[in-house]
Amino acid sequence: MDAWLKPHRLILIAIAVIVVILCAFTLRWDWLAQPKYQALLLQGAWRSIWLTALTMVLGMCLAIPIGLAQAAGPWYLAVPARVFCTIIRGTPLLLQLWLIYYGLGSLFPSIPGIRDSFLWPILRQAWPFAVLALTLSVAGYEGEVMRGAFKGVPHGQLEAAKSMGMPRFTILRRIWLPQAVHRVLPTIGGETVSQLKSTPLVSTITMMDTYAVVGKIRQDTFVVYEPLLLLALVYMIITGVIVLLYRWFEHRLPTRTA
Repeated sequence: MDAWLKPHRLILIAIAVIVVILCAFTLRWDWLAQPKYQALLLQGAWRSIWLTALTMVLGMCLAIPIGLAQAAGPWYLAVPARVFCTIIRGTPLLLQLWLIYYGLGSLFPSIPGIRDSFLWPILRQAWPFAVLALTLSVAGYEGEVMRGAFKGVPHGQLEAAKSMGMPRFTILRRIWLPQAVHRVLPTIGGETVSQLKSTPLVSTITMMDTYAVVGKIRQDTFVVYEPLLLLALVYMIITGVIVLLYRWFEHRLPTRTA
């Protein structure tokens, strides 16, 4: 407890309290009492959260084999994986999102029978394309991170496991993958925060996330700064929860060695 009572921290806390009080009593917040805006903000925040969580899970499911292919795969797997990572990391996410939404989205209606299939009610919406674009972005960045993590595991442990007759899949499951994930867990946490901050881009393809809801509130009420301050607070709260969850998981995850 004494560590938190250092002078510089007390000064920062005091400044934060003063800023919050000034914002609360000098800015206009009456619009926040309207039920329709409260409902929109909750829906937007939930949409940003599930979009971040879903694309991180799907992206890591792709990043692990992409990283493994670059670290230990044959050339016909390593080269396409490296090209994929280079393209994703070398082009803006907004460009990727637009190419997928306006490119694939315009191709699907021209496919015979697609309008009469059960997929059409899904493909006519924006969220599948947003999920795909954000997932590929995570896969491209984290695939390169996982490549370094796989190569960072001591080679002697893998050789020892082979000499004991352990199958290759068992080596991957019990030694290689757990240690690689443990090494990159802080990086994955940072990527999750970055992914959360990338979700406002989906507002450009008509998805109503938190940023899009705040934009609508600003247009309806002509209040400029207050909705933006609330948006910053929402993202800071979600970011804080993400950081705490990853720190907790990092301490709980054991490092397996041979």
